[in-house]
Amino acid sequence: MTPAELSRTVLRSVRGAVEEQELSVAVPARIVVQPPPRPGCGDYASNVALQLARQAGRPAREVAEILRKRLSGSAGIARVEIAGPGFLNFTLGDGAQVALVREVLARGDGYGGGPAAAQSPVTADPATDSAADPAAHTATDPATDSAADPAAHTATDPATAPAAGPVTAPAAHSTTAPAGDARAAVVAEVLARIDAAAGLGGRRQADEQPVLAPAPYDLATLIARLGVDEARWVLLRPAAQDPVRVPERPVQRESNPRFRVQYAYARARALGRHARELGFEGEPGDVGAPVRGQAADDGSSDGAGSVALALKSFHTLLATYPSVVESAARLRAPDRVVRHLEATADAFFRWHDVYPPLPVGEQKPLAVHRARLALAEAGRTVLANGLRLLGISAPEHL
Repeated sequence: MTPAELSRTVLRSVRGAVEEQELSVAVPARIVVQPPPRPGCGDYASNVALQLARQAGRPAREVAEILRKRLSGSAGIARVEIAGPGFLNFTLGDGAQVALVREVLARGDGYGGGPAAAQSPVTADPATDSAADPAAHTATDPATDSAADPAAHTATDPATAPAAGPVTAPAAHSTTAPAGDARAAVVAEVLARIDAAAGLGGRRQADEQPVLAPAPYDLATLIARLGVDEARWVLLRPAAQDPVRVPERPVQRESNPRFRVQYAYARARALGRHARELGFEGEPGDVGAPVRGQAADDGSSDGAGSVALALKSFHTLLATYPSVVESAARLRAPDRVVRHLEATADAFFRWHDVYPPLPVGEQKPLAVHRARLALAEAGRTVLANGLRLLGISAPEHL
């Protein structure tokens, strides 16, 4: 069950309570569910009861209890609990994570938006994928990762990078426009694509564009200095009123968030290529236990808790991608997509380190490897779709 499906389920419970006169409120147009602020509070939470309490003329916990009874036993929901003043915490069923991976893979380019979201192709051919060997790249060790050597990676080098999606400013926005227009041109173009993905294409007015802090250079100068991908990332990453910080040059290592996102995509591509060489494909299922003695590097002293968090956070970021696209359209904030991709890439690396998708040594491919590969492919799908919305390339190899 995705957050969108859970939101619809909660909305149906509110509508049912109103129809049966358990609650006297106006049924809201939408209900927000989101990951809880701290571990141990289920998979998702909603404050809908607090929002409805005043209108209903009843305590929020009483409203929450009405909804909890209606939601308990719903397909895909294992447990509904009331927390604090009236928050609803949801724990999904055992098959929810597998169902999520199946949905992401089934929808492919359409996950997070309709076909309009896929206007700019991601260059990737499974038959000829030459992604970097994951065995040769440890994402958490820049000192030994060949990613640390810019000369070893030309896919995103400004001079040679083949970029998927727009590589120059749209015709309506000259690359010699004033500096302030550079950011406006790219943001307007990306918001149009995000609107289309969110089903809002053609329904936005010109005055709904965000007021942006200007970029310090025109678009042509930025592209010449940084390359297309880095220039677009630099313009899209800050929130509307935040300044654009332009690096001296694009850094091809993991300290650069744009590189991390593209590298995560390339790593996921590589996993699929090497799995095919070993004769197996991804199949959604139970990813099994983590590698013994490994823990996600999230600063926690509890290794088991760290590992569980690595897996859960990766699933959550995949599940919430469509809602991030919707909120980016609604709030006119493409930086939300940028930051979600950064978080997804970081979660992919943390998860990958403790749940390796490929067998090691003489080990034969098992069901857990097929399940992990499917999860990696779902992560790759989200990263590709997000990069496509931003007009930034998803390189096959780095």
